[in-house]
Amino acid sequence: MTAITLLPDTLTVAFTRAEKVAGLIRDQHVPLSAVRSVEVVPDGLAAARGLRAPGLALPGSRKIGTWRSRSGKTLVSVRSGRPALRVRLDGQRYAELLVDVDRPAEVAAALARVTP
Repeated sequence: MTAITLLPDTLTVAFTRAEKVAGLIRDQHVPLSAVRSVEVVPDGLAAARGLRAPGLALPGSRKIGTWRSRSGKTLVSVRSGRPALRVRLDGQRYAELLVDVDRPAEVAAALARVTP
């Protein structure tokens, strides 16, 4: 399961080894000043939009990797039937992060409190 850690000036997203291999992704360290908005989406699987390149998509079950669309790249790691955290970013490699985390509402509230 993806883990999010809030440090005084950095948001760290840590993926499991299996997620890294399946999605061809790596852990992300984002300055909190780059966080534009944060929200909880009720169905993370349905919220992933665009074309997968590269990554893994198991229809109706799991999405891990990079999804590309007109609005930019999204780093995705979501499961079916679970809410996810969407973090929109400015000036970073990814335009947004869409991750399935434990207690996404609590994480979103904590992130909203520490972002400028």
